Amino acid sequence: MKPNVGTPLDVRSAPLLVSANPDVIDSVGRVAAAAGLQCVVATGLADAQPHWSRAGLVLVGVDLAPELAAAGLTRRGDVVLVCDSDTGPVWRLAVEIGAEHVAFLPTAEAWLSDRLADLAEGPPRRGLVVAVIGGRGGAGASTLAVSLALTSTRQGRRTLLCDADPLGGGIDLLLGAEDAPGLRWPGLLDARGRVAPESLRQALPAVSELTVLAWDRGDPVEVPIPAFRSVLDSAIRGFDLVVMDLPRALGPAADEVLARTRRTLLVTTADIRGAASAARVLARLPLVDVGLIVRGPAPGGLTPELIAESLDLPLIGYLRPEPGLAEGVERGEPPMRARGPLADLCAAVLRDLDLARAA
Repeated sequence: MKPNVGTPLDVRSAPLLVSANPDVIDSVGRVAAAAGLQCVVATGLADAQPHWSRAGLVLVGVDLAPELAAAGLTRRGDVVLVCDSDTGPVWRLAVEIGAEHVAFLPTAEAWLSDRLADLAEGPPRRGLVVAVIGGRGGAGASTLAVSLALTSTRQGRRTLLCDADPLGGGIDLLLGAEDAPGLRWPGLLDARGRVAPESLRQALPAVSELTVLAWDRGDPVEVPIPAFRSVLDSAIRGFDLVVMDLPRALGPAADEVLARTRRTLLVTTADIRGAASAARVLARLPLVDVGLIVRGPAPGGLTPELIAESLDLPLIGYLRPEPGLAEGVERGEPPMRARGPLADLCAAVLRDLDLARAA
């Protein structure tokens, strides 16, 4: 028994490869190493038995499958039969050893790589996505997104704040983090396929414990949809909460976000223009869970409840005026207050999301 090259996991979760075929050992070892793993290789039944029940994934070469089937080992999940063609009794052997999948190499290398990457990442994390979009310009959507992400971080969630508006000026400015080291969107244009969540987190700027993905100060660029999709899917796997600051002019990237969003917060002002503009934005949103947040004051008796009724949306909250907040943001001070109307609203939004997750 010998280990393949890679970064070993605890033996209780390391993948077990049961095969004496050098070609299979080399092929699987190469794919595992690319995923950052080291296989425990068993070239016979005696070597395989101590690891059979505790391995995170069992890969069985077709050469040793008959011996394994005859041994009558305890049935377990996460077993894959590995072979190079579908000739012979491949499918019968798969049933006999309780395999959930048959991987024909080299064709199935991409699938096997993803399966091993899942194992390397540990128990799956499925973060919630919250999208924030302004019902009109200057409604404070970006400020709400920043405060929501900061509140989530203070409450102990692994949180990503993501700016999806290339013309928005850069959400890192609201955090005073425009000079923080790390990649911005232009550095991720070539992302494709599966992006490791931990690699993404380490590559991005951070403000305290909050991870931020923003734009740089260069000319606006268009992120290819495959790259945007890869980054977003990685973020969902790697963070508890992903807060997306969306542009009012929706496009393919926003569609990718909204397809994965648990809740969309439409932010507008408590006046007729705010209500009319929010209605136009709402008409372009897909049928997702949209809630309204109204920023005051409400002149002339136009109440948040009336605006919500006119838009046929649930009123998530009314953001009362907060002295000094806007001035502080203009001075580059992040909206990091732990108490006040904005912080209270964000805490209420997060409570609702936790209840929705538990439902």
